[in-house]
Amino acid sequence: MDPSTDTASADAVAQRLLGAVLGHVDLMSTFLGDRLGWYRSLADDGPATPPQLAERTGTDARYAREWLEQQAVTGLLHLDSDGAADERVFSIPPATAEVLTDQHSLNYLAPISRLFGAVGPALPRLLEAYRTGDGVSWDELGDDAREGQADANRPWFEHRLADALAGVEDVHGLLARPGVRVLDVGFGGGWSSIALARAYPAATVDGIDIDEPSVSMATENARAAGVADRVRFSHGDAADLPADRYDAAFAFECVHDMPRPVEVLTAVRKSLRPGAPLIVMDEAVADSFAADGDEVERLMYGYSVFICLPDGRSSQPSVATGTVMRPSRLHEYAEAAGFGEFEVLPITDFSFFRFYRLR
Repeated sequence: MDPSTDTASADAVAQRLLGAVLGHVDLMSTFLGDRLGWYRSLADDGPATPPQLAERTGTDARYAREWLEQQAVTGLLHLDSDGAADERVFSIPPATAEVLTDQHSLNYLAPISRLFGAVGPALPRLLEAYRTGDGVSWDELGDDAREGQADANRPWFEHRLADALAGVEDVHGLLARPGVRVLDVGFGGGWSSIALARAYPAATVDGIDIDEPSVSMATENARAAGVADRVRFSHGDAADLPADRYDAAFAFECVHDMPRPVEVLTAVRKSLRPGAPLIVMDEAVADSFAADGDEVERLMYGYSVFICLPDGRSSQPSVATGTVMRPSRLHEYAEAAGFGEFEVLPITDFSFFRFYRLR
């Protein structure tokens, strides 16, 4: 190999990793600003000096100053007026405010910092799991991960789910029938169930999830949304579902996390009335593995390495799917669970997701 070519390649790799370090710093500082309420205060209460921001949020002024300066240096915040360190005034530009504080915006990305922020305390457990083949569950990652995933998906359910389903004529017609009964498996924060109830006022939605804190979170969300009379959440295993009860079922971004997806899909199939569909929403990864993947592949492998694969292995036995569940893998699970039909639905431009119909 030509030494000069090797040096150039090493420089490129080093530059890429330096960029990754800077991105990681931005992500972790975003985590601080989100969790400590600093972004929210700047958006709601206006520009502030470090002492003012600290007083508003019940935090330390010296730490607030360092964070504000870092955020201005990295370009997320604006320095309105310079001067002595504690007299500098900082503000949040509208674009930053939308991305980091507007929980209803499709551009809302603050929850992603919580997801990866939750990985930090779990790193020793992850190292152990990678050596032993054990797992690290969502419950071990805690509320930052649990709420981060729920809040990241919320705007898409709120703004796009109704239109997405309305574009699939037979699914829309089924859900619009009076008295229709819908099952939502692995509902997380409950925003998918709430969106279904809002889109289809004649429907009743039953949610089931194995994570008890998620049940409490989703129940409160449904109450606040005013749909608690038609949306009910329960803690339990899908194996306990009653037979022939539901006219349609949904599994939003959860099948790849299941240690035993065939068992769950089989139980869901049995809970459906004859001919009723199960709609699965999962990551829109490529059809097959290839090196040098696009940004979606890179992001999904990131989730898989740190969150979803360890969670899927936290209960044994496990098929260890991981986040990167190719369509062919889901098709295998569907056939093994007894579903005779499998198709990709014509729903596009829905975040990073693809929709499937199993029947």
